[in-house]
Amino acid sequence: MRLAVITGSVREGRFGPHVTRWFAGQAGTHGLFDVDVIDLADTPLPAVLPATPEELAAVHERPADLRRLAGRLADADAFVVVTPEYNHSYPASLKNAIDWHFTEWQAKPVALISYGGFGGGLRAAEHLRQVFAELHAVTVRNTISFDNHWTRFDGEGKLIEPEGPDGAAKALLDQLGWWSGALREARRATPYQV
Repeated sequence: MRLAVITGSVREGRFGPHVTRWFAGQAGTHGLFDVDVIDLADTPLPAVLPATPEELAAVHERPADLRRLAGRLADADAFVVVTPEYNHSYPASLKNAIDWHFTEWQAKPVALISYGGFGGGLRAAEHLRQVFAELHAVTVRNTISFDNHWTRFDGEGKLIEPEGPDGAAKALLDQLGWWSGALREARRATPYQV
């Protein structure tokens, strides 16, 4: 199965790539998924969306960068979204990427990894659950959260105490694997209808 791991922040000096690298490594050794790392900083998206969902669905009319991203999302059987918490929610870059795509998320599982100060980005993760439900995606129960994330990783972006997070990553990947397998079979048996 194919897993897209998405770094949601594009802010200068962002911490997200450290978290994404760690989790992509965990997913790679887990063995269930082929991992595709998507960094939204490498995929600039227009700020202005088309007027209608039909126009948004017309992938062939999008610029090449958008078509490539849409294809990568469509090829995924599951998603992991790595997000910071900005102002009690998730970053605008992530919302823009979500809103530019509609069918790519449908009937697929999404796992959430957040980071932030004392709350560890949990408010951002909870907001994303509502958004993905509207897009007919299924967020899995397990999450991973790094409170005071700057104290959890060393200067090279490696976890200082990996035992707990590594165990949480395995549990999340096991759960994501069950959901991605079940939903993939369901999509094959009966195409999903909105």
